[in-house]
Amino acid sequence: MKLNDELRLAQAQFETRRHFLKQCTSGIGMMALGSILGNCTTDSKKATSAPLDLNPLAVRHPHFAPKAKSVIFMHFCGSPSQLELWDYKPELAKLDGKPCPPSFLEGKRFAFIRGVPDMLGSVGNFKQHGQSGAWVSDYFNYFPSVVDEVSFLKAMYTDQFNHAPAQLLMHTGSARLGRPSMGAWSTYGLGSENSNLPGFVVLTSGGKTPDAGKSIWGSGFLPSVYQGVQCRSEGDPVLFLSDPNGLDRDLRRKAIDALTEVNRQQYDEFKDPETLARIAQYEMAFNMQISVPEVMDISKEPAYIHELYGTKPGEASFANNCLLARKLVEKGVRFVQLYDWGWDTHGDGEGTSLEVGLRRKTETIDRSMTALLMDLKQRGLLDETLVVWGTEFGRTPMRENRNGKVMPFKGRDHHTDAFTCWMAGGGIRQGYSHGESDEFGYHGISGRTHIHDLQATIMHQLGFDHEQLTYEFQGRNFRLTDVSGKVIKEVIA
Repeated sequence: MKLNDELRLAQAQFETRRHFLKQCTSGIGMMALGSILGNCTTDSKKATSAPLDLNPLAVRHPHFAPKAKSVIFMHFCGSPSQLELWDYKPELAKLDGKPCPPSFLEGKRFAFIRGVPDMLGSVGNFKQHGQSGAWVSDYFNYFPSVVDEVSFLKAMYTDQFNHAPAQLLMHTGSARLGRPSMGAWSTYGLGSENSNLPGFVVLTSGGKTPDAGKSIWGSGFLPSVYQGVQCRSEGDPVLFLSDPNGLDRDLRRKAIDALTEVNRQQYDEFKDPETLARIAQYEMAFNMQISVPEVMDISKEPAYIHELYGTKPGEASFANNCLLARKLVEKGVRFVQLYDWGWDTHGDGEGTSLEVGLRRKTETIDRSMTALLMDLKQRGLLDETLVVWGTEFGRTPMRENRNGKVMPFKGRDHHTDAFTCWMAGGGIRQGYSHGESDEFGYHGISGRTHIHDLQATIMHQLGFDHEQLTYEFQGRNFRLTDVSGKVIKEVIA
């Protein structure tokens, strides 16, 4: 069928009674329901509605003056043990090898522990560092030099003890699929300062993607233009970035302009915000062909920078991603998400053991994440860049005994009641530790902070009241923090 004939047929289908009765009957009921529920929405002055600007990534103003212009969120998939890295518990060492107290087990569910496990003291050795006197283990050699830049959250807790739901909760505010990610909310609320780069970029390392998959940087029910764009530090930075053979840039420009005109006409007819997203994505893809290869090329960085980060151009590594994160926020990218896989330390093998595997993994991040804070500070970017170190949950103070059998190496099971995250820069208090777990690192006893509290604080530093940054979907306003969350005011400078 010729293109003109196909177009006329498609247009005619929208105007025939047969098409209406066959395809639109369920829509009539939804229209009626929508008219009934139309007056049930919240005050429009208090809610951010779907964007109507023809450029959905246009710069927008937050609710109040922000402390941070951009966010770099480092997530370590699998959950490194806080008891080996950040949370010093000398009393736990006294119980090493002794049966777990019954009070720790009553009414509790664990991913793998069965029966009565033994307690396990920290494998790491702790010392105090910096003027703040923060306790940091000997797993880190570089990080103690910047410990006074950060605020620790020592009594974080979550609702999920399996990796995928817990990762979803951390990054989308819900353990179920379908909600927008934190980065998507940020670009929806703020837009992008650089029209040639995505507002939300994702970089992965460790050989695998997170357990929850790409949904944790998705846009959910927001227009798809707000989803994270995954870039690679090895090979072409974005798949299918180059023009096909025989198609030069001028011809590509004409094709984009033609598609934009068709999409504009469709938007004028149906007012679907996803059509605007499509226009913006075509334009962004065209601009990215020049800008992305340049910003993703770390080979031209000076030798002292490579020495600082421990980077090796051409590799897919966390170190390379840290350097890329600095370059991206320097170019105006709003939200940079780093995911590093391989931190699940159950002790069922050497690579997942606390004494060997965790030390090896920590060595791969220690130098580069320290360099990131130092580099941002020396460039004057740390004050306006919020850096977050996080994971999906914590680790038990008991040694894992999967199905009642002790693992061949030292390991810990998943734990929801107490773990550690930290934040730096972007208006965050320096050299501070908020919250405390009990003497065994089992439960938070003061300053407990939920995942939604962390999300509310990140949004606050970007200039948003997390309760007012909403999007209407299926008859009600949704937000990142669902129906809870409080800003952690103690860690704000």
